[in-house]
Amino acid sequence: MTIQYKNQGFNLNTTNTVSVLTANSTSVVLIKQIQASNGSAGALAVITQVTDTSAVATYRIGNQSIAAASTTDIITQTLVLESSDILKMTCATKDEIQGIVSYALINRENQNG
Repeated sequence: MTIQYKNQGFNLNTTNTVSVLTANSTSVVLIKQIQASNGSAGALAVITQVTDTSAVATYRIGNQSIAAASTTDIITQTLVLESSDILKMTCATKDEIQGIVSYALINRENQNG
């Protein structure tokens, strides 16, 4: 088992739901922080969801209003993505919300048992 500390940038460049981060089939992802920045002149609402592929369900975990020209933390505690789970985000205005996800990738590929 190995642990790698990583980050993944995102840009909500469409009004459709964007898959921001997907845990691969041999890993668990511990998301420590999701920072989102609003570059527009007005407040924007951002919806954050997790698709739990083992339950074949998507759950809303965040519904933040981000003030104009500001940055906010989307989560306040560690978020766990199990193998193949997907972190998704949506905004009704495209190209204004950007950010970064900071996480630990725990690779279980060579784990016994």
